[in-house]
Amino acid sequence: MTEERMPFQAEVARLLEIVTHALYSDKDVFLRELISNASDACDRLRYEALTQPELTGEDSTFTIRVTTDPKARTLVVSDNGLGMTRDELIENLGTIARSGTAAFLERLKESPTASLTQIGQFGVGFYAAFMVAQMVEVRSRKAGSDESWCWRSDGRGAFAVEEDSKPHRGTEVTLYLKQGLDEFLEDDRLRSIITRYSDHIALPILLNGEETPANRAAALWLRPKADITPEQYTEFYHHVAHAFDDPALTVHWRAEGKLEYAGLLFVPGTKPFDLFDPKRQHGVKLYVKRVFITDHAEGLVPAWLRFVRGVVDSEDLPLNVSREMLQNNPVVNRLRQGLTRRVLDELASFAEKNPAAYAPIWDNFGAVLKEGLYEDAPFRESLLKVARFRTTHDDRLVSLAEVAARKLEGQEAIYYINGDDPAMLSRSPHLEGFRAQGVEVLLLTDAVDDFWPGAVETYEGLPLRSVTRAEKDLGPLGDKGATTSDSAKGKDSKKDSADSQTSTPDEPPVTPEVAALLAFMRGTLKEAIHDVRVSTQLTESPVCLKAAHEGLDIHLERFLKKHHQNLAVPSPRLLEINPNNTLIQALAAEAAKAATAKPETEAACPPALVDSVWLLLEQARILEGEVVPDPFALSARLNAVLARGLK
Repeated sequence: MTEERMPFQAEVARLLEIVTHALYSDKDVFLRELISNASDACDRLRYEALTQPELTGEDSTFTIRVTTDPKARTLVVSDNGLGMTRDELIENLGTIARSGTAAFLERLKESPTASLTQIGQFGVGFYAAFMVAQMVEVRSRKAGSDESWCWRSDGRGAFAVEEDSKPHRGTEVTLYLKQGLDEFLEDDRLRSIITRYSDHIALPILLNGEETPANRAAALWLRPKADITPEQYTEFYHHVAHAFDDPALTVHWRAEGKLEYAGLLFVPGTKPFDLFDPKRQHGVKLYVKRVFITDHAEGLVPAWLRFVRGVVDSEDLPLNVSREMLQNNPVVNRLRQGLTRRVLDELASFAEKNPAAYAPIWDNFGAVLKEGLYEDAPFRESLLKVARFRTTHDDRLVSLAEVAARKLEGQEAIYYINGDDPAMLSRSPHLEGFRAQGVEVLLLTDAVDDFWPGAVETYEGLPLRSVTRAEKDLGPLGDKGATTSDSAKGKDSKKDSADSQTSTPDEPPVTPEVAALLAFMRGTLKEAIHDVRVSTQLTESPVCLKAAHEGLDIHLERFLKKHHQNLAVPSPRLLEINPNNTLIQALAAEAAKAATAKPETEAACPPALVDSVWLLLEQARILEGEVVPDPFALSARLNAVLARGLK
């Protein structure tokens, strides 16, 4: 068969350019990545051979070989693992089948300081070979197949595939080294790289035909913790996660008793690239008695721990367990319970002992962990212990326990506000009354924050309440409204308190002028708003929007509209006014005048008052991040008010 040439997928071509010219400062990692891929191929065949022993035949001892030819200036990494078909060679080496890859590479274009850590998020370390090779050739024969194929590329935008005559199963990667890199042909240099990066590989790595492996070839997760250095843990993380960053937290333990298993798990130092992939697949490999079973055992790890990488090795599952049998398997369910609680306990301990080091872990993965608050009630209490928040009281991340401990005397709830940006949230009008009384409010900015408070409901007996939702009881703010409203009467007021009016039983007393403004606004805005009332929280801003007690939270409704276009009837909105604000007081005086004017006179419905009332509503909408329904009407009203002011 003649050679068939094909272009790389656009993302691969761009990635190769970055790899070759920009990112890799430590060229040694190419060998680590090729050895890791060889180890994975052997693991997969060992699993397949449990039910199809004919795939290995007489060659059942798995080995990785590294050989060099100084004359030809080639370095070869070969294995007797699963191997690849022609289509698998093209798919695995010519494409990156990951959503969001193109967008990520666009960001790399804009960042000249892009790091090796970022590129490692792809898990495509094979391309590191092009750091040292001017040409890469991959010969492969799938176990059980009579066909073999050769993939070849110089990494410059295209690759070729042709039929080959490889006599045995497995994969052989040949690197034709670039000039000036003869160090990678020297045994001592290669042995030092293998010892440093691949000592944990549980298969023998034989260098240039030597009988003694260049690595220890022992499963790292089964070795005593006291015998393992931090560097060895880090290199194993690089191997198991196909990552280039350093782990932020290592969790290594062995469980004995009714259920026996070993776990070696890592919390990454950076976000995996597929953290928010809709599949929500975890990155923990399942082994049974040191035999690899699968990368993604369904039910082994909750979706909200999908960022965790590592290995779990069970002594209780049968070796011939199929991936299908793992679903709803009681042993897998017990493994899930055990490793989940262990990870959460370690996170809680780490957060308590080293809050500064825990902060980046929460910043990277807090949004994912909070998914568990919403969907996994059995772990909710443990998750609340590791949860951290930014609040109106603290620039640092704090726990709910700290917030509860700092509550004011008489405070009967923990308050929160949802939005997209902490800096913008901290300036929200909804916080004015809370800030004035020293009440702490959580600033929630992740999409999942719209959902989990409703599922959790309370913390240490304190209900969780949104400050953008109208509530009858606002704890320590309940008296604030009466004080604010009374002060709105002014020191020189001749009115007796008996003459004051109230708008609804839930509102504090208001002056006749404010009552007139409320009535005017209700009549003017009746098609656009559910109701208008006096605020118990505003101290500076003239107005704010609130969700009615029975309606959806404002930010949640906006999220649902964005992601579910068929959201039908919007929830009712309340417009709250601040009777202490000078603008509101001026409008109240005008409304009182209009209320006493004869209906046929112009003063009965002054255009300036109408425009001002509508502009207050639009202002409240804008501050909530909502889209103004009619920007042309807004512009016309604004121009009219400005023109009147200049006359």
